[in-house]
Amino acid sequence: MSFSELLQAVRNNPQAVVIPAVWGQGRASFGGLMAALVYETMRAQVPAGRPVRSLAITFVGPAAPDVPVSFQVEVLREGKAVSQVLGRALQNGEVVTLVQGSFGAARESVITVAAEPAPQIAPVEACQELPYIRNVTPEFTRYLAMRWGIGGMPFTNNTSREMGGWVRLRDESEAQPVNEAHLLTLVDAWPPAVLPHLRSPAPGSSLTWTIEFMQPLAELSTLDWCLYRAQIEHARDGYGHIAAALWTPTGELLALSRQTVTVFG
Repeated sequence: MSFSELLQAVRNNPQAVVIPAVWGQGRASFGGLMAALVYETMRAQVPAGRPVRSLAITFVGPAAPDVPVSFQVEVLREGKAVSQVLGRALQNGEVVTLVQGSFGAARESVITVAAEPAPQIAPVEACQELPYIRNVTPEFTRYLAMRWGIGGMPFTNNTSREMGGWVRLRDESEAQPVNEAHLLTLVDAWPPAVLPHLRSPAPGSSLTWTIEFMQPLAELSTLDWCLYRAQIEHARDGYGHIAAALWTPTGELLALSRQTVTVFG
């Protein structure tokens, strides 16, 4: 199933979505996809005109592939402009992913501060691709195209504090408008930025994740490449603290991300 097909599946029946093993990440389903599916069910419970401003995501446990997942939403509060919403993904009666979101309408304000410019990197065609290799790269990477343009690839003993490049969905049958669910997948597609520091393969994963979206969201299609850059702010004792951002191909800021990651190496 493609990403678009999985989004449609959770819209049609959020009580029983089976995520195929081809979207796996080790023994779990890909975390970015889990966050996107929870978000999609949350968005359906929010009044029109209140786009998502921020999400706080906790990966409580691994969601096993090929086992039904149910999605639940609780509206915690609806104010005059902001809705606070809690979303859960459950498998076998246990929470596997928890998302708290803030959705807010635009307000009149005299404050306007432009985002800092996107980093300058080589064009897509000049950057090294991370290919999908069966039993080597995570299964879900068959659905995501990544081109390295900043820092090193995982397990290359590259000690740069930065990592990133170009990213987009692949194998979508036709171009679709991009929404925040797509951006969650594009941001989390990248491995923890600490993994290039290792000399040999070792597992690593996201523990907690917060992401903020710039509204109104720029118009993009699923065929567009987006620019991603992550920066390691601190890493020690098997935990890394990483700040990242995602931009349109023309350099317009889309999202700001922070993750605490675990690494076993």
